[in-house]
Amino acid sequence: MTLNYPHPITVAHSPDADDAFMFHGVRAGKVDTEGLTFVDELHDIETLNKACDVGQFDLTAISYAAYPFVKAHYRLLNVGSSVGDKYGPVLVAKNQMDKATLHRAKIGVPGLKTSAYLALRLWDAEIPLENLVITPFNEILPKVLSGELDAGVLIHEGQLTYAAAGLQRIVDLGVWWFELTNLVLPLGGNAIKRSLPEEVQRAVARVLQRSIAYALTHRDEALDYAMRYAGELERSKADRFVGMYVNDYTLHGGDPVNRAVKLMLWMGHGIGVIPEKVSADVLDIGPYTADTLVSV
Repeated sequence: MTLNYPHPITVAHSPDADDAFMFHGVRAGKVDTEGLTFVDELHDIETLNKACDVGQFDLTAISYAAYPFVKAHYRLLNVGSSVGDKYGPVLVAKNQMDKATLHRAKIGVPGLKTSAYLALRLWDAEIPLENLVITPFNEILPKVLSGELDAGVLIHEGQLTYAAAGLQRIVDLGVWWFELTNLVLPLGGNAIKRSLPEEVQRAVARVLQRSIAYALTHRDEALDYAMRYAGELERSKADRFVGMYVNDYTLHGGDPVNRAVKLMLWMGHGIGVIPEKVSADVLDIGPYTADTLVSV
C-alpha cells in the first residue's frame, strides 16, 4: 500500500538509546513506509511535552502524564510505549532519607509534565512544590553528587548508573507502582496529530510498529545505531536499558498499558496534578503480526 501524501511527517523524540533503537528501521530504510517520508526532530522530553501544547509535530514522543494537557491536538498510539515492568524512575540521594527529611530537601525532577514527576507525586503527594527543581534529566545525577540538589528523580540511563556513581536509591517508583496496582508504570508513549487524515495516522502507526519489530529482530544492528545516543553507557548496559523500554509492550501495548494509563491519569487527577479526569483517546492498530513487518 502506498499513500499519496505530499507532506513529510515530522517525528519528534528524545536523543536517547531506546528511542533511537525503535526508530532505526525507518531511518535506515529497512521497512516499508507506505510512501510516507519522515523528518526527525530530537529534543529532551520536557521540550517535547511543551511542543505538544501547540501541536508542533506530527508524531511525537510524549510523557503519558502530559497527554491530558495536549489531547486537543493529539491522540495516543498503542505502539511505541515505554513502560516500567516492576522498574521505573528512581529517586536517589547521597544518603537515605525518610519522607519527613525529603519534605525539607531540594529535589530535582525532569519536568512537571513528565510521568516521572507524576509518579513521584503519587508516591508522596505531600512533597512541597517549592522544593522541586526542574532540571534537565542528564544534569540531575551530577547535581545530586555535587550537593546542588539533595535528591533527584533519575530517568533514562541514570537508572542504571546511579549506584556506581555513589548514590543510594530511596525508591524505585516502578516497583512501588507495581506493588500498589499490579500494573506496569506508563512512562513514555507516542502521540499522533489529530489533524492528519485518518489513513495517514494509521499508516504512521504501522510504520512505527514495523520499525520496532525490525529493531527487535535485528537487535545487534539496531543497537549499533542506538549506541550513538547511549552517552557513556557501555554496550552491555545500553542493551539492558533498551530491553527495559523497547519490548513486547512497545510493539503493542494492548489492554495492560491502556488500563495502567487510565489509572495513573485518574489518580493524578485525584491529587490535583492532572487538571481533569481524562479517558485517553488511543488509536489501536492491533497486535503485531509477522505480516506487519515488510522490509524493503
